[in-house]
Amino acid sequence: MSFCGKIGTLLRQSAAQNGQVPMTSMLNSIRCMSSSKLFVGGLSFGVDDQSLKDAFASFGDVVEARVITDRDTGRSRGFGFVNFSSDTSASTALSAMDGQDLNGRSIRVSYATDRPSGPRGFGGGGSGGGGFRRDGGFGDSGY
Repeated sequence: MSFCGKIGTLLRQSAAQNGQVPMTSMLNSIRCMSSSKLFVGGLSFGVDDQSLKDAFASFGDVVEARVITDRDTGRSRGFGFVNFSSDTSASTALSAMDGQDLNGRSIRVSYATDRPSGPRGFGGGGSGGGGFRRDGGFGDSGY
């Protein structure tokens, strides 16, 4: 995927130098040409790993199907990922399943994108800050 990311970056830079607006759909097509991992959103809470795999198995060899669950409750977060052994199978599944009904809910299917690496938290980030101030107030101390 990093190769496709580099191509996308080069195309964006080229378009910026030429004063043209980059064509998002073209870049997404290039990025996804070698992707066999799909994002599936809008899942009902009754869908588990096996039923997700079963729903996509008719399009090719499913290497892995995983419904993402809440760490604390174990309940589905309403989305998951399906990994195919071939890009062609993933492409066919995306076209056929996007917008279809699965367990009473219309699902959204797209190519999975890599999340940027780095620390994850509660949205704060950085070091220090927050908590009670020396003067008894709440928030960044500014020291």
